[in-house]
Amino acid sequence: MKNVACLSLTMLLTLAIAPVMAQEEGQVPLAEANQSSRWYISPGAGMMFFQGGQPVDEGFNMVLRLGYDLTESWSVEAGSSWAPNITGSDVSAKSVNGFFLDGLYHFDRFERFDPYLSVGMGNYRAKNRVFCEGDKHIVWGPRVGAGFFYHLTDRWSLRADAGSFMSIDPHCAMMYGFDLGVAYRFGGGGSSGGNMAGAAVLADVDKDSDGDGLSDALEAKLGTDPFNKDTDGDGLTDGEEYLIYKTDPLNPDTDFDGLSDGEEVHKYKTDPLNRDTDGGGVSDGHEVLVDKTNPLDPTDDLMLFELNINFDYDTTIIKPEYFNDLNEIVRVLSIKGDATALIEGHADRRARSSQKYNQDLSERRAQAVLSYIAGKGIGSGRMNAVGYGFSRPKAQPDLVNGNPENRRVEIYIRGAGTNADKGKYIK
Repeated sequence: MKNVACLSLTMLLTLAIAPVMAQEEGQVPLAEANQSSRWYISPGAGMMFFQGGQPVDEGFNMVLRLGYDLTESWSVEAGSSWAPNITGSDVSAKSVNGFFLDGLYHFDRFERFDPYLSVGMGNYRAKNRVFCEGDKHIVWGPRVGAGFFYHLTDRWSLRADAGSFMSIDPHCAMMYGFDLGVAYRFGGGGSSGGNMAGAAVLADVDKDSDGDGLSDALEAKLGTDPFNKDTDGDGLTDGEEYLIYKTDPLNPDTDFDGLSDGEEVHKYKTDPLNRDTDGGGVSDGHEVLVDKTNPLDPTDDLMLFELNINFDYDTTIIKPEYFNDLNEIVRVLSIKGDATALIEGHADRRARSSQKYNQDLSERRAQAVLSYIAGKGIGSGRMNAVGYGFSRPKAQPDLVNGNPENRRVEIYIRGAGTNADKGKYIK
């Protein structure tokens, strides 16, 4: 009995001093930080369970909570519950009414997924033979629980909550509850005077739910997620992309070089706005992922021939107008007998493009180029043909009209020098 009383007192003291502690540590109360969304209401429905050995079974339970955000981490809720039809083997149907006061500690208050722990006190009423074997009809004691909000918007959230109640009467066993519901945050708050209203509007405009350096209002204009610091998942926060690096927070690879913006900035030290940071002629991604060369050193780039061969629909026949371009590659490989070539086929993506079809077609077209060069006396063992479909675009795809830049054949020659050496072979 004494232990239960001490536990209850400790929890109440914790709830009472939490806002003060938060302010002493520099945490701004939400009443000051965001005047427009302190109060919320949260209805829910679920089940009420009783510890084994009690004379009743589980039953349907409805809950209504009124909440107030004290700080960024703490909220307080007053609530009521009603289980209208609790039955058991030796009792007729009974209703259980409850009232409670809980404190919620949020782990990630401004993330979309917002888990919390709760502690508080509750008071439950019912007719005889519900809580205990005797005629006890009112019980009170501590409550503990856990749950989470899933914030859909700044106003609406989904919610799940599970908790337990322990009566201070040792003859009454424990009760448990689980419910699902929604939460709605009220707009406005405080005085209707001009200063308070202006402060509330300013707080709402400046609110940065995910802490990425961009206000929620600006993120709404940009199309980024105000509850996700890194909307495109590229390793840079939306604020870093928009404010510092000037990259696209909705595109993980702004320059379409095959490396994410975050990899370029943090790992490879390349320019996320420039496909070819060292100016050697080969994209940063191809140097890192395929060639294994240094994207910051132009002297180790491979020699690249990029051909925009226009094949007829669904064919791999190379038209005579492209023979001269291919003969230049034949000349390099003929003069440099130990050089090798990688031939890549790339397709353009449109709204109805089939990934499998374009993958197969790009492979067949790359193989057609290999066959042409081999027919000019270059050993096929010195060449390799691969197709990438539309998985490696060079520029932003146009899903309606198409983008010809992405429909290309790239030939990388290793062992003949860089692009700066082409003049040695081509007259």
